[in-house]
Amino acid sequence: MNKSVYVGTLGPHSGKSLFVLGFMNMLLGKMPKVGYFRPVIDEVEEGKQDNHIATILGHFNLDITPEDAYGLVISEVVSMYNEDRQDEILDRIIAKYKKMEASHDFVLVEGSDFSDNGKVIEFDLNRDIAKNLGIPVVLVDSGKGKKLKDFSRNFDAAVNTYVQDGLKVLAVVANMIKPKNLQMVKEELVKDLPGDIEVFTVPRIKQLSHPTLAEIVKELGAKVLFGHEYLNNQTGSFGVGAMQLHNYLTHIQEQSLVMTPGDRSDIILGALQAHQSEEYPNISGIILTGGITPEPSILKLLASSANVPIILVEQGTFGTAYSVGNIKSQIYAESKQKIETSLSLFNQHIDGSALQEKLTQFTTKVMTPHMFQYNLLQRARVKKKHIVLPEGEDPRILKAATELVKSDVVDITLLGESHRIMAEANHLGLDISKLHIIEHKNADILESYAETFYELRKHKGVNMDMARDMMNDVSYFGTMMVHRGDADGMVSGAVHTTQHTIRPALQFVKTKPGTKVVSSVFFMCLPSRVCVFGDCAINPNPTAEQLAEIAIASASSASSFGIDPKIAMLSYSSGSSGKGEDVERVRKATELVRERRPDLEIEGPIQYDAAVDPIVGKGKLPNSKVAGQASVLIFPDLNTGNNTYKAVQRETGALAIGPMLQGLNKPVNDLSRGCTVDDVYNTVIVTAIQAQDH
Repeated sequence: MNKSVYVGTLGPHSGKSLFVLGFMNMLLGKMPKVGYFRPVIDEVEEGKQDNHIATILGHFNLDITPEDAYGLVISEVVSMYNEDRQDEILDRIIAKYKKMEASHDFVLVEGSDFSDNGKVIEFDLNRDIAKNLGIPVVLVDSGKGKKLKDFSRNFDAAVNTYVQDGLKVLAVVANMIKPKNLQMVKEELVKDLPGDIEVFTVPRIKQLSHPTLAEIVKELGAKVLFGHEYLNNQTGSFGVGAMQLHNYLTHIQEQSLVMTPGDRSDIILGALQAHQSEEYPNISGIILTGGITPEPSILKLLASSANVPIILVEQGTFGTAYSVGNIKSQIYAESKQKIETSLSLFNQHIDGSALQEKLTQFTTKVMTPHMFQYNLLQRARVKKKHIVLPEGEDPRILKAATELVKSDVVDITLLGESHRIMAEANHLGLDISKLHIIEHKNADILESYAETFYELRKHKGVNMDMARDMMNDVSYFGTMMVHRGDADGMVSGAVHTTQHTIRPALQFVKTKPGTKVVSSVFFMCLPSRVCVFGDCAINPNPTAEQLAEIAIASASSASSFGIDPKIAMLSYSSGSSGKGEDVERVRKATELVRERRPDLEIEGPIQYDAAVDPIVGKGKLPNSKVAGQASVLIFPDLNTGNNTYKAVQRETGALAIGPMLQGLNKPVNDLSRGCTVDDVYNTVIVTAIQAQDH
C-alpha cells in the first residue's frame, strides 16, 4: 500500500504549487492525517520559513512543525555533493521522511525548485530521493514559451529516465498551457508517453502569474504610502497612466494596476474614484513613479479615500512597468486569491480521485473536520442547487455568497435593495456579478406570491392586504421562493431571530408526511472527529415522544452526511441507576427509538463523558456498543443542548455547522446573529445538499 506521492518537476517556475495545493486539499478530504514533506528547500533568511512550507502548513492548518517538514537546505546538499557524500544526503532525508511517514496516514512530498544554487544536480537528486523513499511520482512542467514538440520530448525523456530507474510515474501535468491548446497538448503527450500514465493539461491563468502588491513592494523596494491592509491584492493588467484622464479611464480593466508619476494627481484621484464607482472595474493598486510624492493637499485627500495600496518607487514609469512585468510571482500563505484560483484549476482540470486510487487503497471510518467539509463541497457540486439569502445587504452574507459562487457549488439569489448591496460589495471589494439580486418589494412576482400566501392562509383569517404585507418581509418572500420552487432552499438569521426565520416555513412549507416535530442538529467539527448534536436550537422541553423523533431524524441526518450514527440519549445518569422525571423521559424515548428503528445503535440514558470517552464508557456501560464512541448526541432539552454546544465550540475551538433544520418539506435553515462568514458558507452548503435529497 502506497502511503506517499512525490511531486517533481523538470525545471524552475513549473507551477507545481498548484498541484500540491489541490492534491493536499483532496487528500485531507479523504484521510484523517496527511503529512507534508520537502526533502530539499532553498535558503531562507534567519527567523523565516520556506515559503512552500509556510503556505501549506498555514493554509491547511497542519499540525506539523516547519523543522519536521523538510530534510536539508540546498546549500547543505551542494556541499555534501561536492564532497562526495551523496549517501549522507539520502540518509538524512530518509530519516526525516520516515519520521513523518510513521505518524501520518499519507505524506505528500514536494520536490525541490531548481534554484540557482543547485540547478545542475536537482533533476537527478529528485529522482534519487523518490527512488530511495520508494514512492511513485507525479511530474509537473510549464509549457510557457516552449514549442510543443520540444515540450513533449522533454516530458518523454524525463519519464523514461524515471521509469528506467525503477520508479513508477503515475501522471504528468502540463501546466501554463494556452487555453485554446489544452487538447492539442494532451493528445501530443498521450501519443508519446506510456499508456498507463495519466496526462493532465492546466491552462495558463494570468492571476497566478501576476504579482500581488506585496510582492511588488518587496521586489522594487517600494514605500507604502497608504493601504497597508490591502497589499495582498492580486494585480491584473498593468496600465501606465501617461495620457489624459478621460482617455485613461477607458483603459481600466478588472484589477488593473495603475502606474503613473507621483505628480499626476488627476490620474491618481480619477483612478480611485473609478474604483469606488459601480460604473468602472476595480483597480488593485497605484504605483507612483519617479520618486515623486504628491502635494500635501493631495496626500490629505488620499489619506481619507484610499482603499487600495498606493506605493512609491524611485524608478521612472516605463522602467517600473518593465520591472513589474519581470517579477516571478509566487504563492504565499497570505495569497488567498491565488490559492483559491489554484484549487479551482485543480478541481477543473486534474482528476485527483483517479490518482488517489492509484496511490493507495487506504480507507478509514474516521471522519475529520477537513474530510467532512471536503465531502460537503464534493456532494454539493454533484447537483448544483439554488439558495436564496434574504439578508443580502449584510457584509457576512455578501462575502460568503461571493465565495460560494466562485467555488461553483451553488447558485445564489440575494434579497435586498440593489443599490445598497452594490455599495456594500464595492466597499468590500467584492465581485458580485454572478449573484442574482431581487428587490423583493418591487418584484414582478410579489403579487403572485401574495395570492399564493392568501390561498394557503385564508382559513386563518388572512386577506389579500395582509398577504401583500407579509410578502414585503424578506423571510416570507424568501420562504415563498422555496415553496414555489423558485429556489431550492433558504438560509437566514444573520440579522433576524430564529422565530422570524422559521415561522414562515412552519406556516406554509410545513413538515414532511409522518413528521410531527421540526428539530435541528449541529455538525460539531471537533479536532479529530465530527459528531452530531441535537436538538440545540428549536424545542425547549421535548416530550419522550418528541425526543425519540428527534433522535431518529438526527441519525438519518448523520447517515446522509457520511457519519455512522451511534446515538447517545444524554442525561445526568447512565444506565439504570438514575431516578426522576427527567431521566425517565430519556429512558422512555430510548425505548421508543428501539421499537421503531431496531436497526439503529442507541444507548440511553447516558452521561456525556460516558458517551464520548472510551475509558469512561467502558467503565460505566461495559457491554454497550455506543458508550465511548457516540457520534449522535441527543440532549434532553434546549437549555442543556444550546449551552453545551456553545461551551464545546468556545472551549475546544470546534467548528459548529448549523443549526440544520430537520423535518420540513423543503430546506430552510437558520443562522445565529453572531455568525461568521464561514458559518454562512457552511450552512449554505448543507442546505444545498438537503435540497438534493428533496
